Amino acid sequence: MRDARRPGLASRIEAATPPDRDRAVDALRALAILGVVLGHWCVTAFVSTGDGRLRVTSPLSAMPHLAPVSWVLQTLAVFFLVGGYTAAKGHRAGQPYLPWARRRLARLARPVPVLLLAWAAAMPALAWAGLPSGTLHALLKLVLSPLWFLGVYGTLTVLTPVVVMLWNRLGMRGLLFPLAATALIDLGRFGLDAPAWIGWGTVLTGWLVPFYLGVAWAHGALAPLRAGWVLLAGGATAAAVLVLWAGYPASMVGVPGAEVSNLNPPTLAAMAFGMAQCGLALLARGPLTRLTRRPGVWAAVALANLSAMTIFLWHQTAMMSVTVAAAAAGGPLPGLHTVPDRAAWIPVRLAWLPVFALALAVLWALAHRFERPRPHRANPGAVPYITQE
Repeated sequence: MRDARRPGLASRIEAATPPDRDRAVDALRALAILGVVLGHWCVTAFVSTGDGRLRVTSPLSAMPHLAPVSWVLQTLAVFFLVGGYTAAKGHRAGQPYLPWARRRLARLARPVPVLLLAWAAAMPALAWAGLPSGTLHALLKLVLSPLWFLGVYGTLTVLTPVVVMLWNRLGMRGLLFPLAATALIDLGRFGLDAPAWIGWGTVLTGWLVPFYLGVAWAHGALAPLRAGWVLLAGGATAAAVLVLWAGYPASMVGVPGAEVSNLNPPTLAAMAFGMAQCGLALLARGPLTRLTRRPGVWAAVALANLSAMTIFLWHQTAMMSVTVAAAAAGGPLPGLHTVPDRAAWIPVRLAWLPVFALALAVLWALAHRFERPRPHRANPGAVPYITQE
């Protein structure tokens, strides 16, 4: 029987939280995770081709008027904003670099081998069960797609001392370098017939923009509310101009069959939009701080942060597990295997989201323990948390 004198989980997490912890940063990370998960679950659809195969498509292909959905659910810029903030907060001048870098990269890489080993075992089993090679390729592509984020995020993290040095010397003027580099690469791709592969340079230059803003935030430059309003208004205006008059897509996520993607690789329009998101995140800091003073809310945010990488890495697997299992058990089902080409598909798809969430909860229960180091045996009841180093 549970000891009535033992405080509940929310109270224990509240007691374990340092008083100077910036809870809004954790809340922003949790919201960014939620946006990515819901975004993938809403705009990634597997369509049955009638011969046992499943192909990947998106409702944005047939219903481009749904592009504003991507403005809400494409939250990667907030990830990099928070990443720059926490990396800069954790960097100390003169501290040994290699131990610091290994510690930060370990947090990102620790859960990856479990995912890869699970799919290394699952692929032969699915092939033996008769799943066509084209479907297997589509599944594997979606499993591996989140790893690009970890690669870029990890690269920018280990470059934190360089970014901090650039900030110390140039301040906000340093932001002009990644913005100009991204603009020049886009000009080469879209205006000067340069090879398409040069676009992949924006994977670093583009995401350096919100990361640099996070470093600036950590150094107190973006504390005033006016900084948030400037970023929100300026970024939104620039993104609108690029979409309306420069030919950039309105969707901020990739659309199958589209000639240009704002995300793969990131474009100047995506960076302008990301700056607007960063501004909105800064404006939300006060309300989020007040909201997370409630123990129940803070407990949910803290637990989401503890399993951030597990949720990020496994959410696609959860969706695909439900999709493939349902196709094998009962054939094509509405909202799951049907073509997303009409408005009636949307509410049916939304009805599947709790099923995806349940599958993710099962996978989380199996995999989350590999994300964090084991708690010290002397204090097994302690509540760990992600530090804002």
